[in-house]
Amino acid sequence: MSTERLVEYVDRMQQAAEQARALTEGMTENAFQADLRTQLAVTMSLVLLGEAAARIGVSHPDFIRDHAELPWAKIKGMRNLIVHDYYRADLSAIWGTVRSDLTDLISQLQSIRHWRIQGE
Repeated sequence: MSTERLVEYVDRMQQAAEQARALTEGMTENAFQADLRTQLAVTMSLVLLGEAAARIGVSHPDFIRDHAELPWAKIKGMRNLIVHDYYRADLSAIWGTVRSDLTDLISQLQSIRHWRIQGE
């Protein structure tokens, strides 16, 4: 995979994570639980996040090894659960992921992106 493609996938991951956070901004968990449109939009964002991570894993496994601090398996696992067994997905867990875990992930992705651009 070219460096350009790798950066594109990292950017897609960050955009999807930011989108999921933005979709739930100002919401309570109860409001999220009651809002099917937001649930569907957020889960699609998580699918896009996981899909970009999976593509990096297939095409650039050394990048995954170099950035083991990211929860690659959890990201891809969430994507797989949503795609293959949506009705088993736990909305409370999705809420927790979006409102808590994605903040750290976005920060990590920004650091990786900055590192790649700087060539360090």
